[in-house]
Amino acid sequence: MPPSLDPPRAPAGPRIPAQPTEPDRTTELTQPTEPDRTPELGELARAAATAAGSRLVPPAGRLTDVLPAPERVEPDPGADFVLPATAAVRVTADPAARDVAEQLAELLRPATGYPLPVTDATSPQPRGGIALVLDDGSNAGSGDDGSHDTDGGGSDSGGSDSGGLGAEGYRLQVGTDGVRITAGTAAGLFHGVQTLRQLLPAAVDSPTPVAAAWVLPGGTIVDRPRFAHRAVMLDVARHFFDVPDVLRVIDHLARYKLNHLHLHLTDDQGWRIAVDSWPRLATVGGATEVGGGPGGHYTREDYRRIVGYAARRHVTVVPEIDLPGHTNAALTAYPELAPDRTAPPPYTGTEVGFSYVDPASERTYDFVAEVLGEVAALTPGRYLHIGGDEAYRVPAEAYRGFVERTQRIVTDLGRTVVGWHQIAPTGHVDGRVIQWWGTDGDDPGTVDAVRRGARLILSPANRAYLDMKYAPDTPIGHDWAGLIDLRRAYDWDPGTHLTGVPETAVLGLEAPLWTESVTTRTEIEFMLFPRLPALAELGWSPRSHHDWDGFRTRLAGHGPRWTLAGITFHRSPEVPWPGVPAPRSPLADPPPRHRTGAAPG
Repeated sequence: MPPSLDPPRAPAGPRIPAQPTEPDRTTELTQPTEPDRTPELGELARAAATAAGSRLVPPAGRLTDVLPAPERVEPDPGADFVLPATAAVRVTADPAARDVAEQLAELLRPATGYPLPVTDATSPQPRGGIALVLDDGSNAGSGDDGSHDTDGGGSDSGGSDSGGLGAEGYRLQVGTDGVRITAGTAAGLFHGVQTLRQLLPAAVDSPTPVAAAWVLPGGTIVDRPRFAHRAVMLDVARHFFDVPDVLRVIDHLARYKLNHLHLHLTDDQGWRIAVDSWPRLATVGGATEVGGGPGGHYTREDYRRIVGYAARRHVTVVPEIDLPGHTNAALTAYPELAPDRTAPPPYTGTEVGFSYVDPASERTYDFVAEVLGEVAALTPGRYLHIGGDEAYRVPAEAYRGFVERTQRIVTDLGRTVVGWHQIAPTGHVDGRVIQWWGTDGDDPGTVDAVRRGARLILSPANRAYLDMKYAPDTPIGHDWAGLIDLRRAYDWDPGTHLTGVPETAVLGLEAPLWTESVTTRTEIEFMLFPRLPALAELGWSPRSHHDWDGFRTRLAGHGPRWTLAGITFHRSPEVPWPGVPAPRSPLADPPPRHRTGAAPG
């Protein structure tokens, strides 16, 4: 998390410039010329039909253009498939698989204008459409609580056949008879659907019907993730974001196969979730935000809606109640939790480290147990994030005692503890996860926690913090951890980033977006894109597939998709966006390729 920052005032409206519209692009077709001769009977007619057909059915895209890069791709240029208006989606007769099929149809209907009926089948076959096949024989293990995690670390090997796809893998086959996606879990089918979506022309992201031939490139993709945990964090405490904004972020995660949304629900500036046993947390503690805005909070029904929407897209919500520091909003609502039993005034700045609940009071632990209990009851995923960072004014022994007692409260609820890496030196509990946000690849305290059994989520602030500016002239964001352009976000390896930590101890990675300076959905998207797909590829794709030049070329084709979907994005000068002149880079020279563990720049 960031150090002290100068408190900004929230602006009245978006500060990101409007995005230019991508121009229409039409493929020019030319016919080869031959020496003068008399055409054979019907030859001119056949040539005319071929030319017309070529215009109606443009060449397919490439299987190798997918983001994140799949584990294995086998193109078959002779097996391209044109989705017809009569296509149906046929799916295994299973409720979870049926729901994925319904979502696929919902994604494709607006742009195609096709009805795309969904039908159950014992053995689904494409038959000129799309088949989604749930095959238990394809699954080599799955999460036991709906969170789609596995217990093992990442790996570049295996998963090459239908028997080793794991909890989230899939096989996608495009042939002349249609499309078939096979997986052992509904999550795997869902990720296969996201790949199918990318294989269709960019116009598929249009919200209204488009007259186009919906061509898919022939061949096979076999795919599964490298890391089990691939996440984004959204800070809704510094600035509050309504439910539709959060749902939009979930859609972005799902598009690129990210599977966890960490919600930073509480901080000094606001408390964002209703707790029945402590009602003033939301009504009083939630009434402020950075810059003096109105704040807000999620009712229990709001939160259930977010969790349910995410679960349908195979994204697990990880709620964070930040303790023992970052609690000014809670103390304003309930001064009995403060060390001096005095309510502090509401806080709308961005300093950190000044507030904390009283670690010596039994009332504090009643508060912790009741709040975490209610949040756990609303959250089906296994993780509860307890924060634990920047409690600068809490004496070391008192801090250790507080964290260890709070960890036991979490485990007694049947959940897994997650905390920022400041909790690493405290006592270990089974399954504990440390979220590391450092800027230096050497951290003996975290390495020791791993030796005692902790797993890691990597969020290096100088690589993965999405609130860092792209360049000196980026209109919002910070630079205390350095500038993070697209290449810097992409050019690191989560499996080897932290010295002394084996890849098997790395659960995955997470890209946090702190919102001291981010106030609107437009600004959220501007900071997410195009870095979110870069971080998604690091989490999903085998290390051997990480290639900067290939990535930026593949990424360029997503610009038109984002434009059609109404997604605001930073037009990075590092990317050859189609049809748009590359803006001059604000950096004098391109950033160097950094070695693992190098000091932050």
